[in-house]
Amino acid sequence: MKLNAISLNMKDNELADDLLGDEHVGTSIETPLVEDAFLLDDQDKMRIIEGHFAEIMKTLGLDLNDDSLSGTPRRVAKMFVQEIFSGLNPKNLPDMRVFENKYRYGEMLVEKNINVNSTCEHHFLPIIGKAHVAYISSGTVVGLSKINRIVNHFARRPQVQERLSVQIADALRRSLDTQDVAVVIEAKHLCVSSRGIQDESSTTLTASYHGRFNEPETRAEFLRYIEQKI
Repeated sequence: MKLNAISLNMKDNELADDLLGDEHVGTSIETPLVEDAFLLDDQDKMRIIEGHFAEIMKTLGLDLNDDSLSGTPRRVAKMFVQEIFSGLNPKNLPDMRVFENKYRYGEMLVEKNINVNSTCEHHFLPIIGKAHVAYISSGTVVGLSKINRIVNHFARRPQVQERLSVQIADALRRSLDTQDVAVVIEAKHLCVSSRGIQDESSTTLTASYHGRFNEPETRAEFLRYIEQKI
C-alpha cells in the first residue's frame, strides 16, 4: 500500500508539473534563484554543464566521438552561461546612467520593435518577439540604446512572458525615478508551436502599465504609436 501511495503521489506531481508547464504559469515576479546562485564563476559553471549535457546526449544515444557532435557539450555550456542565460547574473545588468532632461521634453518617449530573444522556463525552448517600451520623464532621461539593453538583459534568462514585461517596467521605473512607464511584448513561443498543441500561427501579448499609462487617453496614445508604420 505504501509503494502504491508513493507511486500515486509521483504521478500526481508529474501531472501537476505538466499542467503548470503547458499552461505557461509563472510562480513569482522575481526569477526563482537559489541563494548561492553565483558562488561559482562562469568557467566552473560551463565545466559542470558541459559534463551534464554530454551525459544527456549519451543517454539519447548520440555518438560524441563524431566530429560534428564532439564539441556540442562545450558549445551548449558556453551558450547557456555567456549568452542566452547571461541575464541571470546581476553583474551583467546594464549601467542605466540617466541624464537631466535639459530640453524639458514632457511627452512620452516610445522605443518600439525591440528584439526579444528569450527562453521559456518550462521547456527551455525559444521565445521570439518584439517589445515596445515608453516612459514619460519626471526630470531625467536615458540613452535610447539602454532601453534595448535592459530588455535584452531580462530576456536573457529562463522566463515567463508576463514576468519579463513586469521586470522590464520595474527596472525602468527605478532607474528613471518615474511611475510613468509602459511595456508591451508580442512574442511567439516555440513550446506552443513546436510541441504540445503545435500551433504555429498564434502569438502572445502581455503588457505592464504604470502611472499615467493607466489613464485611457495616455494608453491609447501609446498604442497608436506602436501601431504606426514608418
